[in-house]
Amino acid sequence: MGTIVIAGIVVLVVLGFGNHAWWLAAVAVLFLYYRYGRQEGTDSTSARSSGSSGSGSSGSTPASYQAYRARRDRQAKWERRYRRERPMESRRQDRGK
Repeated sequence: MGTIVIAGIVVLVVLGFGNHAWWLAAVAVLFLYYRYGRQEGTDSTSARSSGSSGSGSSGSTPASYQAYRARRDRQAKWERRYRRERPMESRRQDRGK
């Protein structure tokens, strides 16, 4: 993934010699990659903070058992609320199982 991003940035920089707006696009892509695109294990700051955050993103495995329990408890709480607020819908879904 990183190689594709770097190649894209190089292309945007080369295009930037004709139009400086491409340089801004390259900087934006670099910023977005650094901020959101890096894997959690490769960045030392995100690895330090991942143990206490407790919020798993996009179904990834949690960093610790406490993070797993927190996510599981939030999901169970949401499911109980859904059943309480929509009893007919939850009964219909139970029949379909």
